[in-house]
Amino acid sequence: MHAARGGRPAVADSTPWRGGRASRAIVAAAAAVLLLAGCSSGAVVGSAAGTTTDAPPWPAPTDLTARADAAGLSNVWGERLAEHVHTHLTILDGGEPVTVPGNIGHSDRAKFAAQIHTHDTSGIIHVESPTKDTFTLGQFFDEWGVSIGPAHVGGLHGDLTVWVDGRRFFGNPRSIELTNLRQVVLEVTTIGEAPHRPAPFDWPPQYH
Repeated sequence: MHAARGGRPAVADSTPWRGGRASRAIVAAAAAVLLLAGCSSGAVVGSAAGTTTDAPPWPAPTDLTARADAAGLSNVWGERLAEHVHTHLTILDGGEPVTVPGNIGHSDRAKFAAQIHTHDTSGIIHVESPTKDTFTLGQFFDEWGVSIGPAHVGGLHGDLTVWVDGRRFFGNPRSIELTNLRQVVLEVTTIGEAPHRPAPFDWPPQYH
């Protein structure tokens, strides 16, 4: 899930050069491009292969194993849990909710449960893992098969505003950790429209 950051180009003053200033300029420009590329990659890579940039609805994937593999997850059905937390996800397109389907990463019939999965359309994401680890929103979207990045969710058009527990989040939403009772809202509005702080999710009592 993590990409290496670019380091500083190591160019010693004593290195012999040929071709004069033109050669120096070419090498310096190449080093600058590498540096910028490394910095722009950050600590979070882009969406996994096979994710869609189409408009919703986005159904739950049918190839559970392939999508779990793409997200760095696996089938942990029946294993003893060391971690069991829940995060709520809301996606708004012009104020209208986009359905987060049930059975993303989960099937009773196939006895399949990835570490990250949904059971219904409530937007509640279940994290159930036999090992304590950090799981992210980016992994959930990779498993779902929907592309997400700093400025887009799938094929929704407009400005993306990300809210985490009622506060604006300005980083890459892929990096958001799925922690207990966390509330994540992805709000896509008409370009130039001011976003509005969403109402908090009312957690059912069994989750407290």
